[in-house]
Amino acid sequence: MNKKMLSGFLKLSIVVSFLIPGQIFAKTVIMTAPPRESADAGQKLYGPIAAHLSKVLGTKVEYQHPENWIAYQRDMRNNKYDIVFDGPHFVSWRMAHLGHEVLVKLPGNLQFVLLTDAKNNKYNSPNDLIGKKICGISPPNLSTLSVLDHYRNPVRQPVIKGIKGGMGKVFKSFKGGMCDAAVLRTAFHKKKLTEEQRAGMKRLYLSKRMPNQAISVSPRLSPQAKREIAKSLTVGDGVASTSGLLKRFGGKAKSFISAQNKEYQNYNMLLEGVIFGW
Repeated sequence: MNKKMLSGFLKLSIVVSFLIPGQIFAKTVIMTAPPRESADAGQKLYGPIAAHLSKVLGTKVEYQHPENWIAYQRDMRNNKYDIVFDGPHFVSWRMAHLGHEVLVKLPGNLQFVLLTDAKNNKYNSPNDLIGKKICGISPPNLSTLSVLDHYRNPVRQPVIKGIKGGMGKVFKSFKGGMCDAAVLRTAFHKKKLTEEQRAGMKRLYLSKRMPNQAISVSPRLSPQAKREIAKSLTVGDGVASTSGLLKRFGGKAKSFISAQNKEYQNYNMLLEGVIFGW
């Protein structure tokens, strides 16, 4: 074999190595999720999944915890991540801008409600809250963005009072008088509030129903690798690696279920062209 033929053979071998399962990357595959918890807590949730996928793909999958939301958004824009778990608006953005494909999702839907005190006669529609304070998890959290979608004019919007600590803290802050209204997930409103608490609030706005949080992957992964990931996280031994994630975000879900790109189209618009977007 002459040098020219050998060179061509080596180049072909390198290309093929990116297509054969177990040899998808010449580098570490990076998995991540939003920084909604500490780095240690994130490692407990996602580390087992990364370890499992390392075995499935035959190459190292490493969970990297973002330092903060700014770093998360920056690195996502820079196409750093290969496997990502987060909300439908982020999934949709990566599909539109980075060519990601959504593989699996949590069962159920996401929907949010804007509420105020039932006895407050000043606020009877979402437009009554323009310029008023709304308690919610700070954007780009989907709950707040889904309600702000009603207020497309940036000079005619409520003032967002960002609350840390989840829906329970949002409700507590509202009841403590910090805001004129609150954004809650409908599932939290239905299942976590008492009948008396629900009766004491009135609904001003209900968001669109959206697909649940999902895992999307970069086009750098081969079609075979994508199939292996989807299969391993929905059936068989790999489901156990997702138990911590299911417990925190999945309610009574027993496993992830398959997902399709068409379910997540256009939700990127919640992030684009809006004052609280990116």
